[in-house]
Amino acid sequence: MRIEHDLLGKREVPKDVYWGIHTLRAKENFCVSGYRIHPELICALAEVKKACAQTNLEMGFLAEDIAKAIISACDEIMEGKLHDQFVVDVFQGGAGTSTNMNANEVIANRAIEILGGERGDYHLVHPNDHVNMHQSTNDVIPTAIRIAMCRLHCQLSATLLDLQQALKKKAEEFAHILKMGRTQHQDATPIALGAEFAAYAKVVGRDRHRIVDSEFILKRLNMGGTAIGTGIAAPKGFGRLVVEKLRQITGLELFQARDLIDATQNLDAFSAVSGALKVHAVNISKITSDLMLIASGPRAGLCEITLPEMQAGSSLMPGKVNPVIAEMVEQVAIQVISNDYVICEVIRRGRLELNAFQPLLCHCLFESITLLDKAERLFTEKCILGIKANEEACAALLDKGWKTWGLPALLPYIGYAKCTEIARQAATDGRTAREVIISEGIFTEDELDKILIKGTTAFEKDDIRRKD
Repeated sequence: MRIEHDLLGKREVPKDVYWGIHTLRAKENFCVSGYRIHPELICALAEVKKACAQTNLEMGFLAEDIAKAIISACDEIMEGKLHDQFVVDVFQGGAGTSTNMNANEVIANRAIEILGGERGDYHLVHPNDHVNMHQSTNDVIPTAIRIAMCRLHCQLSATLLDLQQALKKKAEEFAHILKMGRTQHQDATPIALGAEFAAYAKVVGRDRHRIVDSEFILKRLNMGGTAIGTGIAAPKGFGRLVVEKLRQITGLELFQARDLIDATQNLDAFSAVSGALKVHAVNISKITSDLMLIASGPRAGLCEITLPEMQAGSSLMPGKVNPVIAEMVEQVAIQVISNDYVICEVIRRGRLELNAFQPLLCHCLFESITLLDKAERLFTEKCILGIKANEEACAALLDKGWKTWGLPALLPYIGYAKCTEIARQAATDGRTAREVIISEGIFTEDELDKILIKGTTAFEKDDIRRKD
């Protein structure tokens, strides 16, 4: 063990860890969920600390050896090393102070080693005085969240593009298959199976554009605002120069917010980002629900499509297979929609110059975008690409529904009142609408086929006379 001290006194810290007394107290105080911070956020924190060290070196506030040791430690973390040293629970008080101090201590102790010292010898590199120089939790944590979310946005956008392309492929494959369209779960009018999938592709494409557009507002950083946006304890120009360094380090088009007080106390940008994720979750939930419905059966349901069989579906019913991938995606959608509510609650509960509940906001944002990305990769690979059309079932149900109750297509020819009369007559006599139409000489079978099967209307073809 090694002895470290803070304003509350002295504590023993395990000698082989890179974190220190502040992290130790946070581990003890916030042993709640077992959730650790997201790896992308760890990397983003290291990037922020590196940019600050570079800036402090350039402005003459850090000695070169200390700055270079801090930068080297940050580089290691950015490469994926020492992530196991970030041990604070995501549910924590202090607006993220514990996570910031966890980063400061890990970077300081690794920098101490690089300089030839022993962990805990903060005379060489101090977590606050050196690693956290001219910074506050209140500008470091939001900046790191934004950088990490930008990267995750890029990943999700690529995933959605793959999903969109897979749906387009199915739309082309199923373009020739006519099936019964339905409204309120009731027979409506025919639609191509491919047209349904094309509509799914369209909405996923819109979702992708919304997510890409929302990324722009993440790039406005409050770095340099320190505690409440006034920039207290930071030299003039510090924040602007840090943002320039972050552009170079991250490769992202970042910029400093014009009003740092506003950017520090108001988190509405995260609501917009979460909103885009929620809208996509709503849409993807509708798609999975549709697919499970038209795949229902396989013998006693609609079974217009067949979803890939991924695993046995029952411990009791041999041979049963469930739509498990679609079910998983729909559950993810429910979680994302729930997270958006939590994020909105967090944002509205900000008080005066700061929002103390940023850790929860951070957790929900990262959970939503990570779940969507992983779930929809699986959705594309294990569900969409393997969907098969059941043309016989589509034709049979179309024959039962469209040829029997396909009166909407006759409206341009005989009007609403006559169609209603035919429907009532068919129901009274126990005949089909088709049988009533033909028996009464309203249309011949050939004329009905042109209208009902080919989808011809009076406004497109004039070879079918209107029956007055």
